[in-house]
Amino acid sequence: MIRELLATIAVPVWCLAQAGSAESLTNLPAQPLGPNDLISISVYGAPELSRSVRVAADGSLRIPMTSGSIPVSGRMPVELEADIAGHLKREGLLVEPLVTVTVTEYASRPIRVAGAVRKPASFQSYGRMTLLDAIARAEGLAENAGPEIRVSRGLPDGTLEHVKRVPVAELIRGTDPSWNLLLKGGEEVLVPEAGRVFVLGNIKKPGAYPAVDGQAVTVLKALAMAEGLTPYSRREAYIYRAAIAGGPPREIPVPLRDIMNRRSEDIPLQPNDIFYVPDNTSRRLTMQALDRIVSFGIATTSGVLVLGSTR
Repeated sequence: MIRELLATIAVPVWCLAQAGSAESLTNLPAQPLGPNDLISISVYGAPELSRSVRVAADGSLRIPMTSGSIPVSGRMPVELEADIAGHLKREGLLVEPLVTVTVTEYASRPIRVAGAVRKPASFQSYGRMTLLDAIARAEGLAENAGPEIRVSRGLPDGTLEHVKRVPVAELIRGTDPSWNLLLKGGEEVLVPEAGRVFVLGNIKKPGAYPAVDGQAVTVLKALAMAEGLTPYSRREAYIYRAAIAGGPPREIPVPLRDIMNRRSEDIPLQPNDIFYVPDNTSRRLTMQALDRIVSFGIATTSGVLVLGSTR
């Protein structure tokens, strides 16, 4: 009688100790299991059956010294405990098996964040994970991030299925919570770089400039980003745009002075356009000649004044 009472008390105490130790080691929330997850199986009174096992790629699990496999994908750890206990009982290994399952490592719910983020990352989805949470795990968007985020979800055959394009402005503004997608694992979050235009020639600050606000870059906006024209720029400019099917780039004339004087409409630029402002050679030579004449005149006048003062 006393032995039976001690056994009755010992079983739940042992189970609590095992569960507590596993929870302190892993501290992972319970969620449906999947392929490649690592679980710890404890069978009371049968140490030969207690071990850590990784779920197979097909979502099944094999128990040593038993035949067949146990389906795991989509099952909660508590449900898997009952499945394993029933399997051991049907195999005739134990009469009333007491099984505890804890999760050591989740590997079936990867989320990858790549592209124009500060720190590309790949991690497992534990519990509730939103798109903003995933971007925060990647330490936020980079300065050259484009106007939208592309979210794709993995299919069973290993390919990616396009899910949604999320506007960055709407996501950050937060007025429509539906843009902050709920991620369940298996997603790829890609943040493309913003389209850039290349501004060259007689401007103050040549360079490549991204369209960080998601709006089209125009000729006037490109000049503003490049801090304006130099004194020797011509009245016209050119846009060099890549042709379709790998042909030579197209040259598009731009009435620069008319646009600046509001006599002509501003022209939008496309990503990878080259906006070139040529040099006004004749004006440059004229200005250089005038500079020399003025300098010579100043020097001559200074010499005459010095000579007159010495007399």
